[in-house]
Amino acid sequence: MNSHVIYHPQAAKMALPGIRQVSVQDTLQWLRAGMQDLLKAWPLSLFYGAVFALLGYALVHGAWDRPHLALALTSGFLFVAPLLATVFYSLSHRLEHHHKLPALWVPLLSWRANPASLGLFALMLVFALSVWERLSAILVGLFLNSSGIGNLADLLSLQTLQQHIDFVLAYLAFGGVLALLMFSLSVVSLPMLLHRKVDFATALVTSFMATRLNFPPMLLWGVLIAGLIAIGMATNFIAMAVIFPWLGHASWHAYRDLVEAT
Repeated sequence: MNSHVIYHPQAAKMALPGIRQVSVQDTLQWLRAGMQDLLKAWPLSLFYGAVFALLGYALVHGAWDRPHLALALTSGFLFVAPLLATVFYSLSHRLEHHHKLPALWVPLLSWRANPASLGLFALMLVFALSVWERLSAILVGLFLNSSGIGNLADLLSLQTLQQHIDFVLAYLAFGGVLALLMFSLSVVSLPMLLHRKVDFATALVTSFMATRLNFPPMLLWGVLIAGLIAIGMATNFIAMAVIFPWLGHASWHAYRDLVEAT
């Protein structure tokens, strides 16, 4: 854990923890630490990684012939990924305290550490994904309504993307803004809700402040996450079985570096 400058943000009389200043080099350390946890807990990590990869595959291919929905689910995976990653936060927490690996089903019960706040967070993510699905439908309808696109493969073909660069730019602009907002609100808050008895609002504000006060390294961290998730999807979700738990474990170490211990 680093010993950089610690900020003490103030927000509406909330008892916010200190926020550490991190560097862009720390993001690579988080990936290294995440891989170490993955190797230590590989039976459980890879099992859950495979389950979530299959879930992602089923959702995307189940909507394959509805391009806007399949595209929304593919890109929107980043919105809900932090919630799914709670099992990996739980495992990394146990490893940090040198506890033995739990039974297979125990990480699924990690929500019991803070059920009300985690439930509110889940509702927020569902709402964000619903908003993104509607925005995707509007953008596809506005830009591609008469293009004869029948499935997601047609929509993502090089020819379609070249012919409809206006759609690509609009989709990236709207998606980028929403993704950045959700990233800033979730990058610290979910592991914090598992680790500490804090309320939903305090966790959100802490996460937002951690992102704002460390914007360059956190922007890089978000790009690394998005890039690795894209690689996982590009392999038809096969590589996702390893990439997703790797990033889940790494995100725990990001939280532990960013938020001062109590």
